Amino acid sequence: MSITDSATMLRRNVKHTMRDPVVLFNAILFPIVMMFMFVYVLGDGFDVGGGDYIDYAAPGMIMLALCYGMGATATAVNSDMTKGIINRFRVMNISRGAVLTGHVVSTVVRTLIGMAVIVGVAFAMGFSPAASFPQWLAVTGILALTVVAVTWLTIAFGLAAKSPESAGFFAVPLIMLPFFSSAIIPAEKMGPGIRQFAEYQPFTPIIETVRGLFAGTPSTGSTLAAIGWCVGIGVIGYVWSLDKFTKRV
Repeated sequence: MSITDSATMLRRNVKHTMRDPVVLFNAILFPIVMMFMFVYVLGDGFDVGGGDYIDYAAPGMIMLALCYGMGATATAVNSDMTKGIINRFRVMNISRGAVLTGHVVSTVVRTLIGMAVIVGVAFAMGFSPAASFPQWLAVTGILALTVVAVTWLTIAFGLAAKSPESAGFFAVPLIMLPFFSSAIIPAEKMGPGIRQFAEYQPFTPIIETVRGLFAGTPSTGSTLAAIGWCVGIGVIGYVWSLDKFTKRV
């Protein structure tokens, strides 16, 4: 019953996404616009240690595709909690946990599609990774783990917010975080203070892991740090989400 209910919630969320052009723009098109801007407008101004800037920027743009779609998830979760939808589902005898599961799965699917589109556009712009097939599988795994972890944290933000508008605001720091990482330029090129923040925040080891795998030279240290951050974020988001959800229903 729970699996059936989760599938029903998934179809519902997918339909809502397809009917909302803003969500599709933020999740897919806007990161592409950002990639064009950074590569073709600003790319020549960045010193990334040789090589084409697109090879450096692609992993960072993939992270932007992850974060820019999360505001819509936080807003949608909060709307379900504050506009009476949960009460309707309760009358219909739908599993309460299916509501969260539906949001998680739909967000993960939407985000992974957005990431795949970013990679495809990057190839069209000259992206030339040296990764082997196992390394491509590792890239897919680390990105999927990151998406699941960040999605649970985003859902917790949505449940903790008082209104859909404030839920969207909760996601703003998450959206901005990749800009203060190694997504656009190497952390060592940044000024004091910002450099240390970029080096020790969660997105930098994730981006560096993906970048190393694409280059065919993965770093064990970055990979372990990335996995550790993902597991930590995912556990915190999951526990926080269940706590808030239980209290509100």
